Amino acid sequence: MSRAPQPFDSAARGDERLVLDAEAVRAWSARTAEVLGRERAAIDAINVFPVADGDTGTNLYLTADAAHRAVEAVFAAPGAAGTSAPDTADAVRALAHGALLGARGNSGTILSQLLRGMAAVLADGADGDHLARALATAAASARAAVARPEEGTILTVAAAAAGGCADGGTLPEVARKAYDGARTALAATPGQLAVLGRAGVVDAGGQGLVTVLGALLETVTGRAPEPLPPSPAARPLPERPGEGCGHDGEQGPGYEVLYLLEAEDAAVELLKARLDALGDSLVVVGGDGLWNVHVHVDDAGAAVEAGIEAGRPHRIRVTHFAAPAPASAPTDRETADARGERAHRAVVAVLPGEGLAGLCAEAGATTLQARPGEPPTGDELLDAVRRAHAREVVLLPNDTDLRAAAASAAEQARAEGIRVALIPTRAAVQGIAALAVHEPERSFDEDVVAMTAAAGATRYAELAVAARQSFTSAGVCQAGDVLGLIEGDVAVIGQDLTATARTVLDRMLQAGGELVTLVVADSAPPGLADTLEAHVRRGYLAVDTVTYHAGEGAPPLLVGVE
Repeated sequence: MSRAPQPFDSAARGDERLVLDAEAVRAWSARTAEVLGRERAAIDAINVFPVADGDTGTNLYLTADAAHRAVEAVFAAPGAAGTSAPDTADAVRALAHGALLGARGNSGTILSQLLRGMAAVLADGADGDHLARALATAAASARAAVARPEEGTILTVAAAAAGGCADGGTLPEVARKAYDGARTALAATPGQLAVLGRAGVVDAGGQGLVTVLGALLETVTGRAPEPLPPSPAARPLPERPGEGCGHDGEQGPGYEVLYLLEAEDAAVELLKARLDALGDSLVVVGGDGLWNVHVHVDDAGAAVEAGIEAGRPHRIRVTHFAAPAPASAPTDRETADARGERAHRAVVAVLPGEGLAGLCAEAGATTLQARPGEPPTGDELLDAVRRAHAREVVLLPNDTDLRAAAASAAEQARAEGIRVALIPTRAAVQGIAALAVHEPERSFDEDVVAMTAAAGATRYAELAVAARQSFTSAGVCQAGDVLGLIEGDVAVIGQDLTATARTVLDRMLQAGGELVTLVVADSAPPGLADTLEAHVRRGYLAVDTVTYHAGEGAPPLLVGVE
């Protein structure tokens, strides 16, 4: 649950601060969240770029609130209890990391990168000169994170703030010059971005950044800065193709896609190129293996699939910008049914075990059973897509080793006129999670995005019995040992399947979870599911458990954690 920022009392701080220590970072984060919370409606009202969806103020507030809660968590940590507070480096890194995890929307994502850029400098020192360098680093890193920077935006305001204090000074002097530079730049934004001039407003993201810098100024001086003049709500824009829906004068994409991504730097560079070709408003921020991805696209499913190819996406959020179709318009499915044509949409899933295949078939999927040691070929996958007899097909291979064969089958099916979306699920439990949220009445892109998000949010594990002695990532195993594989890698080697399963569950739930899925084969020990369900109930009060029986031909136990 989000904790509200603590009330800010500037009079209680006394004299001006000459160093931005951990307590000052805490006060700044609290003040930022408080003021953005108060002003978010006014900022929302002037939001016309890059999309006139009226949520920039809300997104900035949610990002700042997440950053503040992360700082509070550092102060509440066991090592910070008592008389000693955390050091400045820990506080500013928590601020940046919290913003990265909680970033919302285009401006919120850019704000998180600004804070990350500042943290890289302030961790080594926090006087006025360090703050000046921090703001310069922040402005440069934020601009680098945006695929196609525009002037007259939050980036322009950030650059002006850095430029205004480039000569350094004391901490209060630098904060004042940065704030003044940002205010001046904000006032000029309507003359730099045509859509702002026509709407009669300044840039919403830029105004949010001025608010953040105002909170910093108040933190270090003890005095609130002169408030910004009230901003009128945006004037209605002229009727032009795409006005308020995307870039000026162009029809904008239909979806905003955001997700956190665990990936290596090289993979992220390839991802940026792919997403830039798919849409616009691309912002990728972060580093050290964790990234926040934001993009506007027409093909939301492709944007999420690109993330899956690059690494592990999670916390996937998709917002639909486009207006809904008229209620009187018949759906594709209604038209197809009336003409007796092939089905509107189908799901094809590869599954181990006859029981699991039967379960998914009852849920409406066309299934292909994977035989032990004999993965389906590309031709078998293509035949399953054809058997589904649908114009749109979602393909769930449920096995990392099937990705190439599934991609080949999908490409051939597309050549035959079938619209195919390949969700590269790596385990049957991910396929089950995807199928659980499948809704054929939604648009194809929305359905694929929802299914991809459900699959991507599901961590998976498998228990197997070693056939021979082998070297694994967890050590040397002997024939007959029980192997606990988490995300495809051997994480636990045990002697007893039930005990090993408990260990695997505990390791997976250390990272959190709301739902555990157990898929039990006929070869599993009797009572295994009951034992594991009881284990989860005792140790994880907020976690639910659901059990399916895979029958014969499946590994003894499959585990999913959502």
